[in-house]
Amino acid sequence: MTVLALRDAVATYGEVRVLGPLSLTLAPGERVALVGRSGAGKSTLLSVMYDRWRDQGAALMPQDLGLVTTLSVFHNVYMGRLDRHPWWRNLLTLVRPRPADVAEIDTLLGRLGLADKRWTPCGELSGGQRQRVAAARVIHQGGGMLLADEPVSALDGPLSEVTLTALTDAYPTAVLAMHDVDLALRYCTRVIGIQDGAIAIDQPSQRLSATDLLPLY
Repeated sequence: MTVLALRDAVATYGEVRVLGPLSLTLAPGERVALVGRSGAGKSTLLSVMYDRWRDQGAALMPQDLGLVTTLSVFHNVYMGRLDRHPWWRNLLTLVRPRPADVAEIDTLLGRLGLADKRWTPCGELSGGQRQRVAAARVIHQGGGMLLADEPVSALDGPLSEVTLTALTDAYPTAVLAMHDVDLALRYCTRVIGIQDGAIAIDQPSQRLSATDLLPLY
């Protein structure tokens, strides 16, 4: 993966500008946390990044998760690679999954504490369990970089750390919109603070403390 760049990026809703113009670069191996209050522009910036970088292998974990609630955990995770398989294999997987696919996905579910939920419809899961299914799906998908919008917002304590570790292991290059600044500082190498649609802070995480980020909220 080469260095990716946004130059004078702008986003509008109707005639109202909600983001930018702003510019930034993302180098291979950087894990960037986007922080700031709700409505500051973090989700909009992720959307702009995905539009610009999807052809460079960006994978997206959206805040609304995008799960099919009537399908099982297994099938939702399998969907991360739908575009890599012929239509007939995807159709067959609905009724008779390949043992190799089941084994691969089982390993991932076990790591995320979902081993006993393989065939459970996602509509029957808690919010935190659904979030981990979405994390499993984007890990199964693979790609050159991860864009994740509040990937652990429904998780507490050890589960948030397990999930972030799994995501960052799978994607050494990532941009994560996060509400927990302590986790952001621990898991990311760089922090970008968004305020009123503009970049207010852009520093290596080791130079910042949670107190430094308080003015963003």
